[in-house]
Amino acid sequence: MAFMTKYLLPILVVSLAYYYYSANEEFRPEMLQGKKVIVTGASKGIGREMAYHLAKMGAHVAVTARSEEGLQKVVSRCLELGAASAHYIAGTMENLTFAEQFVTKAGELMGGLDMLILNHITNSPLVFFHNDTHIVRKTMEVNFLSYVVLSVAALPMLKQSNGSIVVISSLAGKTAHPLIAPYSASKFALDGFFSSLRKEYLVTKVNVSITLCILGLINTETAMQATSGIFIAEAAPKEDCALEIIKGAALRKEEVYYDKSIWTSLLLGNPGRRIMEFLALRKYNFDKFINN
Repeated sequence: MAFMTKYLLPILVVSLAYYYYSANEEFRPEMLQGKKVIVTGASKGIGREMAYHLAKMGAHVAVTARSEEGLQKVVSRCLELGAASAHYIAGTMENLTFAEQFVTKAGELMGGLDMLILNHITNSPLVFFHNDTHIVRKTMEVNFLSYVVLSVAALPMLKQSNGSIVVISSLAGKTAHPLIAPYSASKFALDGFFSSLRKEYLVTKVNVSITLCILGLINTETAMQATSGIFIAEAAPKEDCALEIIKGAALRKEEVYYDKSIWTSLLLGNPGRRIMEFLALRKYNFDKFINN
């Protein structure tokens, strides 16, 4: 009985509250009207589609990628679609100094920041891993470390706006897949870091949400070229994927699942991890850190 009172009942209450809230929340496009949003990796693919959706909703948009020509086209189209404003800054996330400076500059251009969408990746060929640590280092720096740098730079502005961090991840960051060991490692790292950071924001009462987006195969040009003849699966449309990411972010969901298969959210969205994390939080003495 003591165990039920101490653990099971609080878990049940939290679970019921979570599912009740999730079932009754509803996305409205006006949630993004006037919001100031950064989208990385936005010259093509899912990033570009997110920028277009945000523009239609009347958001301020700041985009970045390596291709200046591609970004110019995206900004032009965003303004046509109704963006409150649209800006671009070209650069590579291999340069962590650029990553930090980009956030500062984007914030200045928009007059603040409400949402940081981290979407960029470095190209990762599908091959067996043959001890190439250089590829592992580059992949981790671009796909993971630059995300941390961008988030750190954005946090002061996001605290002021009670904003959101949106992390684009993959099924490869939740389940093991062959031929993509460095890429998978970077995506698992995103889950570990940002899920832990979410817990720290919870206990320290930092009102910045973190949404981790778990994506399956999406029909972007890059993904289709990389997987052609190697990975046989039906790809989901990038336009719908981009919209689901924005919806989940606006609703401040912890995780968003988007895949062609209905099994993805059913199997990965189980409450086991949530329950274990809830129990683990009760074992910490945070006063030592918060009061100091």
